[in-house]
Amino acid sequence: MAVEVITYGRLTWVNIVQPSPEDMQYLRAHYSFHPLELEDCLSQIERPKIDEHEDYLFIVMHFPVFDRQAQISRPSEVNFFIGANYLVTIHAGVLKPLVLLFNSCKEEETARQRHMGKGAGRLLYNVLDRMVDYCFPMLNKVGQHIRDIEEDMFTTDMRRVVQNISLVRRDLISLRRVIKPQIAIVTNLERKDRPFIQEELDVYFGDIVDGFSRAWDILEDYEEVIEGLSSTSDSLISYRINEVIRILTVISVIMLPLTLVSGIYGMNIALPLAQHPLSFVFVLGVMILVAGGMLTFFRHRGWV
Repeated sequence: MAVEVITYGRLTWVNIVQPSPEDMQYLRAHYSFHPLELEDCLSQIERPKIDEHEDYLFIVMHFPVFDRQAQISRPSEVNFFIGANYLVTIHAGVLKPLVLLFNSCKEEETARQRHMGKGAGRLLYNVLDRMVDYCFPMLNKVGQHIRDIEEDMFTTDMRRVVQNISLVRRDLISLRRVIKPQIAIVTNLERKDRPFIQEELDVYFGDIVDGFSRAWDILEDYEEVIEGLSSTSDSLISYRINEVIRILTVISVIMLPLTLVSGIYGMNIALPLAQHPLSFVFVLGVMILVAGGMLTFFRHRGWV
């Protein structure tokens, strides 16, 4: 089993990493949790939610974890059971703030006193507070990527710029999908009183709501910026394509009369000056004059 238990005073913190059916059997034996909720703990595809019972809450929340290989933030699920004198956390073990907080409480008396000395509701707040703070360095990293794109916007390597914009946009979509549902969960904790959660904690949970709201506002700002950068990159690419097409068009137009002249003198018929010993020089001169005249006209019009 992966069950770890910390007891401080009347409060018990049960932490389960990578839950298994044996771990759920342990919870079933020691607590009166609903069987369907225990089944939900074994699933990694549950949507964020909060289920209320007379003597406990079951909370499912998601927090972002950055996948360096895929260059995207993925949701990591955390399940909470909170009652009057206990908190159960079930997760995959990839959320560093939660792991560090539990290890700190397990090893240090001062940490247990600070985080577990004021009840299960305050301990839940401490966990959520650390998880919210964990989101902002990830948002700062996204902001840095956006600033890097801004600096590279007018370079010649537009393929890399477009690729970076696509990666950041995909990451923003994933972060928005993770952050938004959590606001409703914590707002519910803030506004509704429960007999097993201290009433004065509404201010603390309000602070968590503010944290998620700030994160959401930052994501909204980033979304607007990345959309603007995407439009700018599209304009630059279109401009460069038009420049290439313009040059190719000028070349094609210049070559058209030259091809006509060479085609006419390539026919096996009697043509003016065809028998003259300097006919090639005359034809070549005419072609050069035509090409030069067209280039002069194009330059006068500002086309080249």
